[in-house]
Amino acid sequence: MLELYQTEWCRGSQRVRQRMTELGIDFVTRQVAEDPADRDLLEVETGVRTVPVLLFADGSVLDGTDRILDRLAELPSAECDSTPSSRERESLLAGVPMS
Repeated sequence: MLELYQTEWCRGSQRVRQRMTELGIDFVTRQVAEDPADRDLLEVETGVRTVPVLLFADGSVLDGTDRILDRLAELPSAECDSTPSSRERESLLAGVPMS
């Protein structure tokens, strides 16, 4: 399952949460400290100190609102005849081929 490291007040985090919800992607949100100086745990988990950050089950990381939204834009839209399942969307998002 995807983990979204974010803060409630961050506009970028809000945009990413909204788009992932629209696409039907299952994810867990992880709240991080407001002050970037207090984000040691975030850096240990993801290698970065800024939000939003997506952490994949394989440990790979995608950070930054624009990078995350660009990757989400590559996914098939809900209007497609063959709408992918949440698991398929997560795999497409991570760039991992389906088995």
